[in-house]
Amino acid sequence: MYVPILASVLLAPIKGSERKTQNVFLIMSDGLRWQEVFGGAEELLMDAKNGGVKNTNALQREFWRETPEARREVLLPFFWTEIAKRGQLLGNQKKGSVVNITNDRKFSYPGYNEVLTGLADPRVDSNAKRLNANVTVFEWLHGRRGFRGKAAVFATWDVFPYIFNIERSRLPIWPAWNPRFESPDIQVPNSVAALMRDTTQIWEGVIFDSFLFHAALDHVKRKKPRLLFLGFGETDEWAHAGRYDHYLTAARQVDQFIRRLWETVQSMSQYRDKTTFLITADHGRGSGPSEWKDHGEKIAGAEGIWIAAIGPDTPALGERTHAAAATQSQIAATIAALLGEDYGSAFPKAAAPIADLVK
Repeated sequence: MYVPILASVLLAPIKGSERKTQNVFLIMSDGLRWQEVFGGAEELLMDAKNGGVKNTNALQREFWRETPEARREVLLPFFWTEIAKRGQLLGNQKKGSVVNITNDRKFSYPGYNEVLTGLADPRVDSNAKRLNANVTVFEWLHGRRGFRGKAAVFATWDVFPYIFNIERSRLPIWPAWNPRFESPDIQVPNSVAALMRDTTQIWEGVIFDSFLFHAALDHVKRKKPRLLFLGFGETDEWAHAGRYDHYLTAARQVDQFIRRLWETVQSMSQYRDKTTFLITADHGRGSGPSEWKDHGEKIAGAEGIWIAAIGPDTPALGERTHAAAATQSQIAATIAALLGEDYGSAFPKAAAPIADLVK
């Protein structure tokens, strides 16, 4: 198995007196390209032909600026005014920072499995609703002292109960999609449940990001989990639909959700200066007027992703340039290392943590 240079720096478990991170939130925006994260809106796609844009003038006013730096900041203001100053962003291939997936499928279930388990599994070769045979870092931590009853999963896609193998892991998840996955540990506000019930569903098996965010925010305030997964899905859905305008809007909305969540946790003593956010995507997408909509084995470039991190144990190195290569498979061990746990001791085949993200 290929091990990137960055992974060669093995990390010993951090002693409790040395680390500050006590909580980790893993946040993912399905299929959000590194090109937009680091360059903002792409001019080629801001039209009706290539991007399905309904009002090009309005989109230009909202998202077009003359430089990549200005475009990315207007698209993802929290990323570029807060994370870039107090955390790190990896994956700008134009500046020599590369983050790749290691599975060869380049679609969602294999990507989420890799993120959560630390390695690519060739048996995970479809998005079919099959219970994951692999133990995720969330399930492993959930079984360790201090984390039982302190983990939660919020994800928009109806395959997530299978990815996390809720039947075996007993992790609380919302939406559950099936009564056998429901947990009394998550109680969604009545207003959110009513809105979800009364809103016309656009996609089969995917709910709106806004419903997910408000349910998760309420859970954080009431239950104060130490380990939280947030899986947003609209960026991928709008890209597949060929609507670049909605794709950009969904990306900016995710940025604002993350900002609000960060500001919330920093206002709570349980979390303030004790919480790390890791933010990433499950896969990349293609490039050009058509292939930006897609990903998969035949789509060149869809292996490229990005990672953002902010927290008390992540050095504030900002946008990384000419950095050692990192992989999606390193995220699981990085989560554990931030919490002072050695994931590799339990799963020796998993990739090592990303050393630069863990002080």
